[in-house]
Amino acid sequence: MKSLLPFIKLFKRQWFMMLIGLFLTCTTIIAGIGLLSLSGWFLSATAIAGLTAATALAFNFFTPAGGVRFLSIARTASRYGERLATHEATFKLLTELRVWSWKKLFPLSASNLQGLRQGDMLNRLVADIDTLDHLYLRLLVPMSASLLTVGALYAFIAWFDATLAISLTVWLLAAWLILPLVFYRLGRKPGEAVVDNKRRFRVLVLDVIQGQAELTLFSANARYREKLHQAELALFNSQAAMAHITGLSQALLIMVNGAAVVMMMYLAGQGVGESVPPGPLMAMMVFATMATIEMMMPIAGAFQHLSGCVLAAKRISEVTEQTADIRFGDVGQLPQSELILNDIQFGYQANSPVLSALNLHIPQGSKVALLGATGCGKSSLLSLITREWQPQQGQISLGGLDIAEYDEATLRASMTVVSQRIHLFAGTVRDNLSIALPHVPGQKRRANDERLTEVLKQVGLETLLTSKTVTDRGEEIGLDSWIGEGGRQLSGGEQRRIGVARALLRDAPILLLDEPTEGLDKRTEREILRLLFALAKGKTMLMISHRLTAMAEMDCIHMMENGKIKASGSHQQLMSDNTDYQRLYQHLGKEA
Repeated sequence: MKSLLPFIKLFKRQWFMMLIGLFLTCTTIIAGIGLLSLSGWFLSATAIAGLTAATALAFNFFTPAGGVRFLSIARTASRYGERLATHEATFKLLTELRVWSWKKLFPLSASNLQGLRQGDMLNRLVADIDTLDHLYLRLLVPMSASLLTVGALYAFIAWFDATLAISLTVWLLAAWLILPLVFYRLGRKPGEAVVDNKRRFRVLVLDVIQGQAELTLFSANARYREKLHQAELALFNSQAAMAHITGLSQALLIMVNGAAVVMMMYLAGQGVGESVPPGPLMAMMVFATMATIEMMMPIAGAFQHLSGCVLAAKRISEVTEQTADIRFGDVGQLPQSELILNDIQFGYQANSPVLSALNLHIPQGSKVALLGATGCGKSSLLSLITREWQPQQGQISLGGLDIAEYDEATLRASMTVVSQRIHLFAGTVRDNLSIALPHVPGQKRRANDERLTEVLKQVGLETLLTSKTVTDRGEEIGLDSWIGEGGRQLSGGEQRRIGVARALLRDAPILLLDEPTEGLDKRTEREILRLLFALAKGKTMLMISHRLTAMAEMDCIHMMENGKIKASGSHQQLMSDNTDYQRLYQHLGKEA
């Protein structure tokens, strides 16, 4: 239960709307009980009044009839308002939970999230947070409303007979205390199974969708579809088990309510207050007891969802309660862009070093290349410079200061990274380029259109500026053209050019390139490199590659092997002195 406390504390931000929802829920229940009680009394009193002509003429039909109409309208209106208020509060609470979770997630490094699959992380941030809406909507509100209604019901019945009020109140309070514990015990394992099986199913679905090309290529679709089918069956079975518990709990509540009705019928049959025989008052007591089923029924589902909420809270807390492994300093200005790596020791696991005693010097304004086979540690080195990871031993200096002394904003602003995989969002060209621009509060959306247009022309994407709509008007939409999920409407070369355009817009003093031309043909590769070298004028550039295109343009080339720098020098020096570089150059072919 302690795992729910951090999330319950967030509820205080929406206390006003939550109280409105609780008030309207109580109003709905009380109006329902009042409606059934008054209707029972009215029908009984009318029947008795009709026994003789004198009593029939003297009986006031209009006031009770007006009361019935008022309560029926009040119940309908409060039920509608309760739905609006509680769901509005729930949506706002979900918003608060998502923002809070993301704020906790942002400072975490890759080492904090190591071992978490993307599908599992997505499930925690979406499905598990969605599960927590039951905490307010199906647990706190029904339980609080039923308890407050018991107090109101006691005051109402005690006005007529204190003994009957105490008897009914004790019975309802016992049910309020005991039945939820029973339901929690019954629904704990099925509730946890539903959350866990839903997580497994969603992760597997994401894996199958993302890996569809590889599964088709290696004829593994049938095997993974069978796994997906088994995960689906497990989810259905856990949901069926929860449905059985729900049916059992509702049956038990109906039985408890029926027992309360029988008890009140027996006690009221002996007289209500000073009325012996009780007459219509007996009917009112019995009908009021029957109406309590409305306030008790939500208790059946409330604590069944508690186990799922607890499990979801634990899964979210496993991520949000972590302490960030990487801490930033408070230096807010970069004096220069010289990079020095001294005696770096790094590994993703304790006994598996990726980089060993590595030393590297990148002078300010120089162009440096790192060559090596896949797995030699090139990309890991780049991750250390960007502080996605931090070394277990050694020091990385930037501008003469330890890189850990800079604040995060300064460090991020000093570097532009063009990675092997350019991530494009499902949006417009403007949206995908604007993320590289500094955020200016209050700035209009189209304020930088001229700059974006200029950059697109620089990288050879003028065709995106003249794209047409599919409407018969055929008007140009330019920067508002939609590029699709992951940029699927663009070719590989166009996607890389978008990455270069972002680098041009960012204009940071340090340019880090992680195999920016991987998978491109020779012609497109040369065009991309030409743009990047033009961007790198006057900047410090580090390019990671296992290809030799444009190596002659580099000030220094470092060859890596098994986490260490094996050889260093310019293209001409390595061609004359290093046989490994010569063989690599002959194998890949001389640039035209």
